[in-house]
Amino acid sequence: MSLLVVGLSHRSAPVSVLERAALSADAQSKLLQDTVAAEPATEAAVLATCNRIELYADVDKFHAGVAELSTLLAQHSGVGLDALTPYLYVHYEDRAVHHLFSVACGLDSMVVGEGQILGQIKDSLARAQELHTAGRLLNDLFQQSLRVGKRAHTETAIDRAGQSLVTFGLEQLAAGAEVATWAEGRTALVIGAGSMSSLAAATLARAGVGEVVVANRTFERAERLARILTEGDDTAVAARAVPMDAVPDELTRADVVVSCTGATGLVLTAETVAQAVEGRTGRAAAELPDSARTTEQPKAPLPPAGAGGDDNCPLDLAAVQPGFSVMGEAAVAGMDAATLEQHATWAAGGTVDRRERRSPEADAELISVLAAAAATVGRIPEHRKPEPVAGVPRPAPRVFLLDLAMPRDIDAAVHRLAEVRLVDIESLAEASADAPMAADVDQVRRIVSDEVTAFGAAQRAAHITPTVVALRTMAADVVAGEIARLDGRLPDLDERQRGEIRQAVHRVVDKLLHAPTVRVKQLAAEPGGAGYADALRTLFDLDPETVAAVSRAVDSTDDKDRPA
Repeated sequence: MSLLVVGLSHRSAPVSVLERAALSADAQSKLLQDTVAAEPATEAAVLATCNRIELYADVDKFHAGVAELSTLLAQHSGVGLDALTPYLYVHYEDRAVHHLFSVACGLDSMVVGEGQILGQIKDSLARAQELHTAGRLLNDLFQQSLRVGKRAHTETAIDRAGQSLVTFGLEQLAAGAEVATWAEGRTALVIGAGSMSSLAAATLARAGVGEVVVANRTFERAERLARILTEGDDTAVAARAVPMDAVPDELTRADVVVSCTGATGLVLTAETVAQAVEGRTGRAAAELPDSARTTEQPKAPLPPAGAGGDDNCPLDLAAVQPGFSVMGEAAVAGMDAATLEQHATWAAGGTVDRRERRSPEADAELISVLAAAAATVGRIPEHRKPEPVAGVPRPAPRVFLLDLAMPRDIDAAVHRLAEVRLVDIESLAEASADAPMAADVDQVRRIVSDEVTAFGAAQRAAHITPTVVALRTMAADVVAGEIARLDGRLPDLDERQRGEIRQAVHRVVDKLLHAPTVRVKQLAAEPGGAGYADALRTLFDLDPETVAAVSRAVDSTDDKDRPA
Protein backbone atom coordinates (compact mmCIF):
# COMPACT_ATOMS: atom_id res chain seq x y z
CA MET A 1 0.00 0.00 0.00
CA SER A 2 1.17 3.58 -0.68
CA LEU A 3 0.29 7.08 0.52
CA LEU A 4 -1.57 9.34 -1.91
CA VAL A 5 -2.91 12.88 -1.49
CA VAL A 6 -5.21 14.70 -3.92
CA GLY A 7 -6.22 18.25 -3.14
CA LEU A 8 -6.43 21.92 -3.98
CA SER A 9 -5.33 25.02 -2.09
CA HIS A 10 -4.83 28.75 -2.40
CA ARG A 11 -1.66 27.96 -4.36
CA SER A 12 -3.45 25.96 -7.05
CA ALA A 13 -6.96 27.44 -7.20
CA PRO A 14 -8.60 30.86 -7.01
CA VAL A 15 -10.64 31.66 -3.92
CA SER A 16 -13.87 31.40 -5.93
CA VAL A 17 -13.13 27.71 -6.63
CA LEU A 18 -12.09 27.00 -3.03
CA GLU A 19 -15.28 28.65 -1.88
CA ARG A 20 -17.44 26.45 -4.10
CA ALA A 21 -15.55 23.32 -3.09
CA ALA A 22 -15.70 23.96 0.68
CA LEU A 23 -16.81 20.88 2.65
CA SER A 24 -19.12 20.96 5.64
CA ALA A 25 -18.37 18.69 8.61
CA ASP A 26 -21.04 16.22 7.45
CA ALA A 27 -19.64 16.23 3.91
CA GLN A 28 -16.15 15.50 5.25
CA SER A 29 -17.43 12.52 7.23
CA LYS A 30 -19.32 11.14 4.23
CA LEU A 31 -16.26 11.65 2.02
CA LEU A 32 -14.10 9.63 4.43
CA GLN A 33 -16.60 6.79 4.59
CA ASP A 34 -17.00 6.65 0.81
CA THR A 35 -13.23 6.74 0.29
CA VAL A 36 -12.50 3.68 2.44
CA ALA A 37 -15.45 1.94 0.80
CA ALA A 38 -13.84 2.48 -2.62
CA GLU A 39 -11.67 -0.32 -4.00
CA PRO A 40 -8.20 1.36 -4.20
CA ALA A 41 -8.18 2.81 -0.63
CA THR A 42 -8.00 1.21 2.80
CA GLU A 43 -7.45 4.36 4.90
CA ALA A 44 -8.53 8.00 4.50
CA ALA A 45 -8.26 11.40 6.17
CA VAL A 46 -9.47 14.84 5.08
CA LEU A 47 -7.65 18.08 5.84
CA ALA A 48 -10.11 20.92 5.14
CA THR A 49 -9.29 24.51 6.11
CA CYS A 50 -10.26 27.94 4.83
CA ASN A 51 -7.60 27.72 2.11
CA ARG A 52 -7.14 24.02 1.36
CA ILE A 53 -9.07 20.79 0.84
CA GLU A 54 -6.94 17.64 0.77
CA LEU A 55 -7.87 13.96 0.77
CA TYR A 56 -5.20 11.54 2.06
CA ALA A 57 -5.48 7.81 1.45
CA ASP A 58 -3.53 4.56 1.57
CA VAL A 59 -4.02 3.03 -1.87
CA ASP A 60 -2.82 -0.09 -3.66
CA LYS A 61 -2.93 1.39 -7.18
CA PHE A 62 -1.67 4.86 -8.09
CA HIS A 63 -3.70 5.68 -11.22
CA ALA A 64 -6.89 4.10 -9.96
CA GLY A 65 -6.37 5.91 -6.64
CA VAL A 66 -5.95 9.32 -8.29
CA ALA A 67 -9.06 8.81 -10.42
CA GLU A 68 -11.17 7.60 -7.48
CA LEU A 69 -10.04 10.31 -5.03
CA SER A 70 -10.54 13.06 -7.62
CA THR A 71 -14.03 11.80 -8.41
CA LEU A 72 -14.97 11.59 -4.74
CA LEU A 73 -13.72 15.13 -4.07
CA ALA A 74 -15.81 16.41 -6.96
CA GLN A 75 -18.92 14.52 -5.84
CA HIS A 76 -18.81 15.68 -2.23
CA SER A 77 -17.74 19.27 -2.95
CA GLY A 78 -20.49 19.78 -5.51
CA VAL A 79 -18.00 21.07 -8.10
CA GLY A 80 -18.01 19.13 -11.36
CA LEU A 81 -14.95 16.97 -12.01
CA ASP A 82 -14.14 18.80 -15.24
CA ALA A 83 -14.26 22.13 -13.44
CA LEU A 84 -12.26 20.87 -10.46
CA THR A 85 -9.51 18.91 -12.24
CA PRO A 86 -7.45 21.89 -13.51
CA TYR A 87 -6.88 23.00 -9.89
CA LEU A 88 -6.05 19.63 -8.31
CA TYR A 89 -2.55 18.55 -7.32
CA VAL A 90 -1.33 15.04 -6.57
CA HIS A 91 1.48 13.89 -4.25
CA TYR A 92 2.57 10.27 -3.87
CA GLU A 93 4.59 8.36 -1.27
CA ASP A 94 7.58 10.43 -0.02
CA ARG A 95 6.31 13.56 -1.83
CA ALA A 96 2.98 13.21 -0.02
CA VAL A 97 4.79 12.93 3.33
CA HIS A 98 6.92 15.97 2.46
CA HIS A 99 3.79 17.92 1.56
CA LEU A 100 1.96 17.24 4.84
CA PHE A 101 5.06 17.98 6.93
CA SER A 102 5.49 21.29 5.06
CA VAL A 103 1.83 22.11 5.67
CA ALA A 104 2.22 21.31 9.39
CA CYS A 105 5.20 23.67 9.66
CA GLY A 106 3.27 26.51 8.03
CA LEU A 107 5.43 26.55 4.89
CA ASP A 108 2.41 26.04 2.64
CA SER A 109 0.08 28.39 4.53
CA MET A 110 -1.33 31.59 3.12
CA VAL A 111 0.59 33.34 5.90
CA VAL A 112 3.93 31.53 6.16
CA GLY A 113 4.69 30.17 9.61
CA GLU A 114 1.20 30.46 11.12
CA GLY A 115 0.60 27.86 13.79
CA GLN A 116 -3.17 27.39 13.58
CA ILE A 117 -2.75 24.65 10.99
CA LEU A 118 -1.52 22.28 13.74
CA GLY A 119 -4.92 22.40 15.44
CA GLN A 120 -6.62 21.74 12.11
CA ILE A 121 -4.41 18.71 11.43
CA LYS A 122 -5.17 17.41 14.92
CA ASP A 123 -8.91 17.81 14.27
CA SER A 124 -8.58 15.98 10.94
CA LEU A 125 -6.86 13.05 12.63
CA ALA A 126 -9.45 12.96 15.40
CA ARG A 127 -12.28 12.83 12.85
CA ALA A 128 -10.63 10.00 10.92
CA GLN A 129 -10.01 8.07 14.16
CA GLU A 130 -13.59 8.57 15.28
CA LEU A 131 -14.89 7.20 11.98
CA HIS A 132 -12.25 4.41 11.97
CA THR A 133 -10.92 5.47 8.56
CA ALA A 134 -7.35 6.08 9.78
CA GLY A 135 -5.24 2.96 10.05
CA ARG A 136 -1.61 2.48 10.91
CA LEU A 137 -0.17 4.59 8.05
CA LEU A 138 -2.33 7.69 8.45
CA ASN A 139 -2.21 7.58 12.24
CA ASP A 140 1.58 7.49 12.11
CA LEU A 141 1.72 10.15 9.38
CA PHE A 142 -0.59 12.70 11.01
CA GLN A 143 0.83 12.23 14.50
CA GLN A 144 4.36 12.63 13.15
CA SER A 145 3.32 15.74 11.21
CA LEU A 146 2.14 17.30 14.48
CA ARG A 147 5.51 16.54 16.07
CA VAL A 148 7.36 17.98 13.06
CA GLY A 149 5.26 21.15 13.17
CA LYS A 150 5.92 21.61 16.89
CA ARG A 151 9.63 20.99 16.33
CA ALA A 152 9.75 23.66 13.61
CA HIS A 153 8.13 26.24 15.91
CA THR A 154 10.35 25.23 18.85
CA GLU A 155 13.73 25.06 17.11
CA THR A 156 13.31 28.00 14.73
CA ALA A 157 11.73 31.42 14.68
CA ILE A 158 9.40 30.51 11.81
CA ASP A 159 6.66 32.36 13.70
CA ARG A 160 8.41 35.59 12.72
CA ALA A 161 7.76 34.80 9.07
CA GLY A 162 4.04 35.21 9.52
CA GLN A 163 1.14 35.25 11.92
CA SER A 164 -2.22 33.63 12.14
CA LEU A 165 -4.80 34.70 9.57
CA VAL A 166 -6.53 36.65 12.35
CA THR A 167 -3.47 38.75 13.15
CA PHE A 168 -2.62 39.23 9.50
CA GLY A 169 -6.21 40.18 8.71
CA LEU A 170 -6.31 42.78 11.51
CA GLU A 171 -3.04 44.24 10.24
CA GLN A 172 -4.63 44.60 6.81
CA LEU A 173 -7.65 46.33 8.36
CA ALA A 174 -5.34 48.70 10.25
CA ALA A 175 -3.66 49.56 6.92
CA GLY A 176 -0.17 50.17 8.24
CA ALA A 177 -1.06 51.44 11.72
CA GLU A 178 -0.20 49.51 14.86
CA VAL A 179 -3.10 47.14 15.55
CA ALA A 180 -3.15 48.06 19.25
CA THR A 181 -3.33 51.77 18.43
CA TRP A 182 -5.97 51.23 15.74
CA ALA A 183 -8.14 48.94 17.90
CA GLU A 184 -7.98 50.86 21.18
CA GLY A 185 -11.42 51.70 22.51
CA ARG A 186 -13.34 50.38 19.50
CA THR A 187 -16.39 48.14 19.72
CA ALA A 188 -15.92 44.73 18.09
CA LEU A 189 -18.62 42.36 16.87
CA VAL A 190 -17.50 38.74 16.44
CA ILE A 191 -19.88 36.51 14.49
CA GLY A 192 -19.34 32.83 15.26
CA ALA A 193 -17.92 31.08 18.32
CA GLY A 194 -15.67 28.45 16.77
CA SER A 195 -11.88 28.23 17.04
CA MET A 196 -11.16 30.98 14.49
CA SER A 197 -13.77 33.34 15.92
CA SER A 198 -12.54 32.68 19.45
CA LEU A 199 -8.98 33.46 18.39
CA ALA A 200 -10.18 36.68 16.75
CA ALA A 201 -12.10 37.72 19.87
CA ALA A 202 -9.10 37.04 22.13
CA THR A 203 -6.75 38.88 19.76
CA LEU A 204 -9.03 41.93 19.70
CA ALA A 205 -9.36 41.85 23.50
CA ARG A 206 -5.58 41.80 23.91
CA ALA A 207 -5.29 44.60 21.34
CA GLY A 208 -7.35 46.87 23.60
CA VAL A 209 -10.85 47.10 22.14
CA GLY A 210 -13.38 48.57 24.51
CA GLU A 211 -16.07 45.92 24.09
CA VAL A 212 -16.52 42.57 22.34
CA VAL A 213 -20.00 41.43 21.30
CA VAL A 214 -20.28 37.73 20.36
CA ALA A 215 -23.10 36.46 18.14
CA ASN A 216 -23.64 32.78 17.38
CA ARG A 217 -26.47 30.53 16.24
CA THR A 218 -26.05 28.52 19.45
CA PHE A 219 -26.47 31.23 22.06
CA GLU A 220 -24.88 29.13 24.84
CA ARG A 221 -21.59 28.98 22.93
CA ALA A 222 -21.64 32.74 22.49
CA GLU A 223 -22.24 33.16 26.23
CA ARG A 224 -19.36 30.81 27.05
CA LEU A 225 -16.93 32.73 24.81
CA ALA A 226 -18.06 36.08 26.25
CA ARG A 227 -17.51 34.74 29.77
CA ILE A 228 -14.01 33.50 28.90
CA LEU A 229 -13.12 36.90 27.47
CA THR A 230 -14.40 38.70 30.54
CA GLU A 231 -12.65 36.43 33.06
CA GLY A 232 -9.35 35.82 31.21
CA ASP A 233 -6.21 37.29 32.74
CA ASP A 234 -4.86 38.53 29.39
CA THR A 235 -8.22 39.14 27.70
CA ALA A 236 -10.20 40.90 30.45
CA VAL A 237 -12.62 43.05 28.45
CA ALA A 238 -16.28 43.97 28.57
CA ALA A 239 -17.96 41.19 26.59
CA ARG A 240 -21.54 40.11 26.04
CA ALA A 241 -23.40 37.55 23.94
CA VAL A 242 -26.28 38.23 21.57
CA PRO A 243 -28.43 35.96 19.36
CA MET A 244 -27.85 35.98 15.61
CA ASP A 245 -31.02 37.93 14.90
CA ALA A 246 -29.52 40.85 16.84
CA VAL A 247 -26.59 41.20 14.40
CA PRO A 248 -28.20 43.94 12.21
CA ASP A 249 -28.75 46.16 15.27
CA GLU A 250 -25.26 45.46 16.61
CA LEU A 251 -23.78 46.40 13.23
CA THR A 252 -24.94 49.98 13.71
CA ARG A 253 -22.78 50.22 16.85
CA ALA A 254 -19.77 48.06 15.92
CA ASP A 255 -16.55 49.57 14.61
CA VAL A 256 -14.87 46.23 13.82
CA VAL A 257 -16.66 43.10 12.64
CA VAL A 258 -15.03 39.67 12.36
CA SER A 259 -17.09 36.84 10.89
CA CYS A 260 -16.17 33.17 10.64
CA THR A 261 -19.10 30.76 10.69
CA GLY A 262 -19.88 27.45 9.03
CA ALA A 263 -22.84 28.89 7.16
CA THR A 264 -23.23 27.83 3.54
CA GLY A 265 -24.81 31.16 2.54
CA LEU A 266 -24.05 34.81 3.23
CA VAL A 267 -24.30 35.98 6.82
CA LEU A 268 -23.98 39.69 5.95
CA THR A 269 -25.32 40.97 2.65
CA ALA A 270 -24.23 44.24 1.11
CA GLU A 271 -27.68 45.62 1.83
CA THR A 272 -27.40 44.77 5.55
CA VAL A 273 -24.00 46.46 5.79
CA ALA A 274 -25.28 49.49 3.87
CA GLN A 275 -28.21 49.81 6.29
CA ALA A 276 -25.79 49.61 9.23
CA VAL A 277 -23.70 52.44 7.76
CA GLU A 278 -26.86 54.47 7.27
CA GLY A 279 -27.81 53.79 10.89
CA ARG A 280 -24.44 55.11 12.05
CA THR A 281 -24.23 58.18 9.82
CA GLY A 282 -27.88 59.09 9.31
CA ARG A 283 -27.44 59.08 5.53
CA ALA A 284 -27.62 56.40 2.85
CA ALA A 285 -24.41 54.48 2.22
CA ALA A 286 -22.80 55.58 -1.01
CA GLU A 287 -21.08 53.35 -3.55
CA LEU A 288 -17.57 54.23 -4.58
CA PRO A 289 -17.00 55.46 -8.13
CA ASP A 290 -14.99 53.02 -10.26
CA SER A 291 -11.89 55.21 -10.10
CA ALA A 292 -11.82 55.24 -6.28
CA ARG A 293 -12.14 51.50 -5.74
CA THR A 294 -8.84 49.98 -4.71
CA THR A 295 -10.43 46.65 -3.82
CA GLU A 296 -13.80 46.04 -5.40
CA GLN A 297 -16.23 43.75 -7.10
CA PRO A 298 -16.91 45.47 -10.43
CA LYS A 299 -20.22 45.92 -12.13
CA ALA A 300 -21.84 42.71 -13.24
CA PRO A 301 -21.85 42.05 -16.99
CA LEU A 302 -24.37 44.16 -18.85
CA PRO A 303 -27.60 42.51 -20.03
CA PRO A 304 -27.60 40.57 -23.29
CA ALA A 305 -28.12 42.52 -26.51
CA GLY A 306 -31.64 43.01 -27.77
CA ALA A 307 -32.41 46.52 -26.62
CA GLY A 308 -30.44 48.44 -29.21
CA GLY A 309 -27.03 46.66 -29.04
CA ASP A 310 -24.71 46.18 -32.01
CA ASP A 311 -24.95 42.96 -34.00
CA ASN A 312 -23.03 40.06 -32.45
CA CYS A 313 -22.24 42.03 -29.27
CA PRO A 314 -23.50 40.18 -26.17
CA LEU A 315 -23.72 43.44 -24.20
CA ASP A 316 -26.46 46.06 -24.23
CA LEU A 317 -24.38 48.99 -25.50
CA ALA A 318 -27.24 51.40 -24.89
CA ALA A 319 -26.85 50.76 -21.14
CA VAL A 320 -23.09 51.35 -21.04
CA GLN A 321 -22.10 54.16 -18.69
CA PRO A 322 -19.25 56.58 -19.49
CA GLY A 323 -15.91 55.22 -18.31
CA PHE A 324 -16.98 51.55 -18.52
CA SER A 325 -14.87 49.59 -21.01
CA VAL A 326 -17.09 47.21 -22.96
CA MET A 327 -13.93 45.36 -23.99
CA GLY A 328 -12.12 45.22 -20.64
CA GLU A 329 -11.98 42.71 -17.79
CA ALA A 330 -15.03 44.12 -15.99
CA ALA A 331 -17.19 43.69 -19.10
CA VAL A 332 -16.34 40.01 -19.54
CA ALA A 333 -16.29 39.06 -15.85
CA GLY A 334 -18.64 36.15 -15.19
CA MET A 335 -19.35 35.35 -18.86
CA ASP A 336 -19.49 31.71 -19.80
CA ALA A 337 -17.29 30.33 -22.59
CA ALA A 338 -19.90 30.64 -25.38
CA THR A 339 -20.69 34.28 -24.58
CA LEU A 340 -16.99 35.11 -24.35
CA GLU A 341 -16.39 33.63 -27.79
CA GLN A 342 -19.23 35.75 -29.17
CA HIS A 343 -17.75 38.83 -27.50
CA ALA A 344 -14.25 38.05 -28.83
CA THR A 345 -15.61 37.68 -32.39
CA TRP A 346 -17.38 41.03 -32.10
CA ALA A 347 -14.28 42.75 -30.69
CA ALA A 348 -11.97 41.26 -33.33
CA GLY A 349 -14.31 42.62 -36.02
CA GLY A 350 -13.44 46.14 -34.99
CA THR A 351 -16.96 47.26 -34.03
CA VAL A 352 -15.93 49.47 -31.11
CA ASP A 353 -17.83 52.19 -29.29
CA ARG A 354 -16.21 55.61 -29.87
CA ARG A 355 -16.02 56.18 -26.12
CA GLU A 356 -13.38 53.45 -25.79
CA ARG A 357 -9.96 54.91 -24.98
CA ARG A 358 -7.97 51.64 -25.15
CA SER A 359 -6.62 50.04 -28.29
CA PRO A 360 -9.26 47.79 -29.90
CA GLU A 361 -6.53 45.41 -31.03
CA ALA A 362 -5.16 45.08 -27.47
CA ASP A 363 -8.58 44.48 -25.95
CA ALA A 364 -9.56 42.01 -28.67
CA GLU A 365 -6.41 40.03 -27.95
CA LEU A 366 -7.17 40.13 -24.21
CA ILE A 367 -10.72 38.89 -24.68
CA SER A 368 -9.57 36.12 -27.01
CA VAL A 369 -7.19 34.91 -24.32
CA LEU A 370 -9.97 35.05 -21.73
CA ALA A 371 -12.25 33.10 -24.06
CA ALA A 372 -9.61 30.38 -24.42
CA ALA A 373 -9.28 30.22 -20.63
CA ALA A 374 -13.03 29.99 -20.20
CA ALA A 375 -13.14 27.09 -22.61
CA THR A 376 -10.96 25.22 -20.07
CA VAL A 377 -12.35 26.30 -16.70
CA GLY A 378 -15.90 27.19 -17.76
CA ARG A 379 -16.14 30.76 -16.50
CA ILE A 380 -13.88 33.76 -15.96
CA PRO A 381 -13.70 34.89 -12.31
CA GLU A 382 -14.64 38.47 -11.66
CA HIS A 383 -11.75 40.95 -11.59
CA ARG A 384 -11.61 42.42 -8.09
CA LYS A 385 -8.72 44.90 -7.98
CA PRO A 386 -8.41 47.47 -10.78
CA GLU A 387 -5.58 49.94 -10.51
CA PRO A 388 -6.60 52.99 -8.43
CA VAL A 389 -6.68 56.33 -10.20
CA ALA A 390 -4.51 59.03 -8.66
CA GLY A 391 -6.33 62.03 -7.25
CA VAL A 392 -9.51 60.15 -6.33
CA PRO A 393 -9.10 59.23 -2.63
CA ARG A 394 -11.18 56.57 -0.96
CA PRO A 395 -13.18 57.96 2.00
CA ALA A 396 -11.87 57.05 5.46
CA PRO A 397 -13.69 53.89 6.64
CA ARG A 398 -16.12 54.01 9.54
CA VAL A 399 -16.73 50.26 9.64
CA PHE A 400 -14.02 47.58 9.34
CA LEU A 401 -15.00 44.03 8.35
CA LEU A 402 -12.82 40.90 8.41
CA ASP A 403 -14.29 37.80 6.73
CA LEU A 404 -12.32 34.63 7.57
CA ALA A 405 -14.96 32.13 6.46
CA MET A 406 -14.87 29.74 3.54
CA PRO A 407 -17.27 29.96 1.85
CA ARG A 408 -17.48 33.67 2.54
CA ASP A 409 -19.79 35.10 5.20
CA ILE A 410 -19.79 38.69 3.92
CA ASP A 411 -20.99 39.69 0.45
CA ALA A 412 -18.03 40.71 -1.72
CA ALA A 413 -20.16 43.58 -3.04
CA VAL A 414 -19.41 45.33 0.29
CA HIS A 415 -16.09 46.32 -1.32
CA ARG A 416 -18.12 48.87 -3.29
CA LEU A 417 -19.42 50.73 -0.25
CA ALA A 418 -17.82 54.00 0.75
CA GLU A 419 -16.71 54.33 4.39
CA VAL A 420 -16.38 50.54 4.68
CA ARG A 421 -13.19 48.48 4.56
CA LEU A 422 -13.60 44.75 3.91
CA VAL A 423 -10.73 42.27 4.15
CA ASP A 424 -11.56 38.70 3.13
CA ILE A 425 -9.70 35.51 2.26
CA GLU A 426 -9.12 36.64 -1.31
CA SER A 427 -7.59 39.98 -0.37
CA LEU A 428 -5.49 38.26 2.32
CA ALA A 429 -4.14 35.89 -0.32
CA GLU A 430 -3.16 38.82 -2.52
CA ALA A 431 -1.52 40.67 0.36
CA SER A 432 0.38 37.63 1.65
CA ALA A 433 1.92 37.01 -1.77
CA ASP A 434 4.15 40.04 -1.14
CA ALA A 435 4.90 39.27 2.52
CA PRO A 436 8.63 38.93 3.35
CA MET A 437 10.00 35.47 4.06
CA ALA A 438 11.93 34.90 7.27
CA ALA A 439 15.46 33.48 7.16
CA ASP A 440 14.23 30.62 9.35
CA VAL A 441 12.21 29.22 6.45
CA ASP A 442 15.32 27.53 5.04
CA GLN A 443 16.02 25.92 8.42
CA VAL A 444 12.45 24.62 8.58
CA ARG A 445 12.80 23.18 5.09
CA ARG A 446 15.87 21.26 6.26
CA ILE A 447 13.91 19.95 9.25
CA VAL A 448 11.13 18.79 6.94
CA SER A 449 13.61 17.05 4.64
CA ASP A 450 15.28 15.23 7.55
CA GLU A 451 11.94 14.21 9.03
CA VAL A 452 10.67 12.85 5.70
CA THR A 453 13.77 10.67 5.42
CA ALA A 454 13.37 9.42 9.01
CA PHE A 455 9.64 8.74 8.53
CA GLY A 456 10.27 6.76 5.35
CA ALA A 457 12.94 4.67 7.06
CA ALA A 458 10.66 4.00 10.03
CA GLN A 459 7.79 2.94 7.77
CA ARG A 460 10.00 0.63 5.73
CA ALA A 461 11.43 -0.90 8.91
CA ALA A 462 7.92 -1.32 10.32
CA HIS A 463 6.91 -3.08 7.10
CA ILE A 464 9.28 -5.96 7.83
CA THR A 465 8.45 -6.23 11.56
CA PRO A 466 5.51 -8.66 11.10
CA THR A 467 7.75 -10.94 9.02
CA VAL A 468 10.49 -10.91 11.69
CA VAL A 469 7.92 -11.56 14.41
CA ALA A 470 6.46 -14.43 12.38
CA LEU A 471 9.97 -15.89 11.94
CA ARG A 472 10.68 -15.76 15.66
CA THR A 473 7.24 -17.26 16.38
CA MET A 474 8.01 -20.11 14.01
CA ALA A 475 11.42 -20.66 15.69
CA ALA A 476 9.76 -20.68 19.13
CA ASP A 477 7.26 -23.29 17.90
CA VAL A 478 10.12 -25.47 16.60
CA VAL A 479 11.93 -25.19 19.95
CA ALA A 480 8.75 -26.07 21.87
CA GLY A 481 8.17 -29.10 19.66
CA GLU A 482 11.71 -30.37 20.12
CA ILE A 483 11.59 -29.88 23.91
CA ALA A 484 8.33 -31.83 24.04
CA ARG A 485 9.89 -34.64 21.98
CA LEU A 486 12.93 -34.66 24.31
CA ASP A 487 10.65 -34.98 27.34
CA GLY A 488 9.14 -38.10 25.84
CA ARG A 489 12.52 -39.68 25.07
CA LEU A 490 14.20 -38.75 28.42
CA PRO A 491 11.49 -39.03 31.06
CA ASP A 492 14.01 -39.44 33.89
CA LEU A 493 15.36 -35.85 33.63
CA ASP A 494 14.59 -33.71 36.65
CA GLU A 495 13.09 -30.20 36.36
CA ARG A 496 16.44 -28.42 36.76
CA GLN A 497 17.99 -30.42 33.93
CA ARG A 498 14.99 -29.82 31.69
CA GLY A 499 15.26 -26.07 32.41
CA GLU A 500 18.95 -26.01 31.50
CA ILE A 501 18.31 -27.81 28.21
CA ARG A 502 15.36 -25.52 27.38
CA GLN A 503 17.43 -22.36 28.01
CA ALA A 504 20.38 -23.72 26.01
CA VAL A 505 18.22 -24.43 22.96
CA HIS A 506 16.55 -20.98 23.17
CA ARG A 507 19.96 -19.28 23.42
CA VAL A 508 21.21 -21.11 20.33
CA VAL A 509 18.13 -20.12 18.29
CA ASP A 510 18.26 -16.48 19.50
CA LYS A 511 21.94 -16.15 18.60
CA LEU A 512 21.38 -17.66 15.17
CA LEU A 513 18.47 -15.29 14.44
CA HIS A 514 19.80 -12.11 16.07
CA ALA A 515 22.29 -10.96 13.44
CA PRO A 516 20.15 -11.66 10.35
CA THR A 517 16.97 -10.11 11.83
CA VAL A 518 18.77 -6.95 12.99
CA ARG A 519 20.51 -6.64 9.64
CA VAL A 520 17.34 -7.23 7.64
CA LYS A 521 15.61 -4.43 9.58
CA GLN A 522 18.48 -2.09 8.76
CA LEU A 523 18.39 -3.03 5.09
CA ALA A 524 14.60 -2.75 4.93
CA ALA A 525 14.79 0.82 6.28
CA GLU A 526 16.87 1.91 3.29
CA PRO A 527 15.26 3.05 0.02
CA GLY A 528 14.32 0.04 -2.06
CA GLY A 529 14.38 -2.23 0.98
CA ALA A 530 10.81 -3.47 0.66
CA GLY A 531 11.96 -6.69 -1.04
CA TYR A 532 13.76 -7.97 2.05
CA ALA A 533 10.50 -9.00 3.70
CA ASP A 534 9.64 -11.13 0.67
CA ALA A 535 13.10 -12.67 0.72
CA LEU A 536 12.79 -13.54 4.39
CA ARG A 537 9.38 -15.16 3.87
CA THR A 538 10.74 -17.20 0.95
CA LEU A 539 13.94 -18.34 2.68
CA PHE A 540 12.16 -19.58 5.79
CA ASP A 541 8.97 -20.68 4.02
CA LEU A 542 6.80 -18.50 6.26
CA ASP A 543 3.04 -18.76 5.90
CA PRO A 544 1.71 -15.42 4.44
CA GLU A 545 -1.43 -15.78 6.55
CA THR A 546 0.69 -16.00 9.71
CA VAL A 547 2.53 -12.80 8.73
CA ALA A 548 -0.77 -11.05 7.99
CA ALA A 549 -2.19 -12.15 11.34
CA VAL A 550 0.85 -10.73 13.14
CA SER A 551 0.47 -7.47 11.20
CA ARG A 552 -3.18 -7.16 12.22
CA ALA A 553 -2.28 -7.86 15.84
CA VAL A 554 0.45 -5.18 15.78
CA ASP A 555 -1.97 -2.65 14.27
CA SER A 556 -4.59 -3.47 16.91
CA THR A 557 -2.08 -2.98 19.73
CA ASP A 558 -0.93 0.32 18.23
CA ASP A 559 -4.51 1.54 17.99
CA LYS A 560 -5.08 0.87 21.70
CA ASP A 561 -1.97 2.86 22.57
CA ARG A 562 -2.90 5.87 20.43
CA PRO A 563 -4.40 8.95 22.08
CA ALA A 564 -7.94 9.84 21.10
